[in-house]
Amino acid sequence: MRKKGTHASPQKLGNILQDILKKHNISIDSEEQRLLEIWNRAVGLQISAHTRPEKLKRNTLFVKVSSSVWMHQLHILKSDIIEKINTLLGKELVKNVHFSIGEIPSSPSRNPYPPSFSPESYPLRDKEKKVIEKHTSSVKDQELKEILQRVMTKNIIRRRLAHNRKAP
Repeated sequence: MRKKGTHASPQKLGNILQDILKKHNISIDSEEQRLLEIWNRAVGLQISAHTRPEKLKRNTLFVKVSSSVWMHQLHILKSDIIEKINTLLGKELVKNVHFSIGEIPSSPSRNPYPPSFSPESYPLRDKEKKVIEKHTSSVKDQELKEILQRVMTKNIIRRRLAHNRKAP
């Protein structure tokens, strides 16, 4: 319980939402999820099975690695990895990668989409775009708005793919 007269510093709503969802193990398409998808595409299946990007802070990507052998190998490949990630992101966001040894989940991603899944591969119909815009137009926080738009886009595509699998 907070003492009277003390106020917590304001926080972005998007950060609060992500913290709550992470605390309850609810996965949504966030910057971290996007980073994980890009990481998997940048390094490939073999490396991604032994690594897990944790966070991006001040242009440094923090990555957990399963062993010192993998960490040594990744240090050798560091500049190539940075270049590949920035190419996939379309901007020079990552300037350094910090590797540390840690526990890696058995599955590198809980992503329900195929490894080659990219929302750009499944363009939305005009009607779907309008629905997303209608439902997010009142959100003032730009970061939260973008997160919601990505979640809604992936949900529409996921439903379309599931429907196509069921259709004869």
